[in-house]
Amino acid sequence: MTDAISKLQSPRRSVLDLAPLELDCMNTLWPMGEGTVREIRDRLAARRPRAYTTIMTIMDRLARKGVVERRKVGRAYTYRANVSADEARAQALGQVVENFFGGSKEALLAQLNGVLPAARIDPLYPPPRARAAAASASASSRSAGAAHNAITISASPSRSVASAPQSTSNAPASERIDDTLL
Repeated sequence: MTDAISKLQSPRRSVLDLAPLELDCMNTLWPMGEGTVREIRDRLAARRPRAYTTIMTIMDRLARKGVVERRKVGRAYTYRANVSADEARAQALGQVVENFFGGSKEALLAQLNGVLPAARIDPLYPPPRARAAAASASASSRSAGAAHNAITISASPSRSVASAPQSTSNAPASERIDDTLL
């Protein structure tokens, strides 16, 4: 393992411990090789506009964490990453495999492919693909049945009554969703 990676493996210097803006600054700095706060801010501005002082603070934090090194050039600091993007990715993936998958790369690959052992599938929290498919199906059924699901109000001389439409779903009662509150 290289010195740069071992520097990042202490709990406070892990790539996974970087805040989102810190990681954005690193992702901007890596292709540059080295750069000043102004250069980093200008390149980052298209995706995530921030004040000069904000980026200066982030770069100072990264230097204190040992993720970047800086040297004074004139009145500004020039920053350079202490670890390459590839080394950081390898280290971050290693941490994910170790911490979330018990060191099993196969379990990570199974997760990425959407396959989980049967004992680990939680019916309340289906995989993201299943949630997306269910949400899409639900949205299309709601728009198709919007006219049917409208609340009707009937008035009589003495009172007004609001009634919700009855569900015509073929699903068992335990699986029906009460859409009167939607």
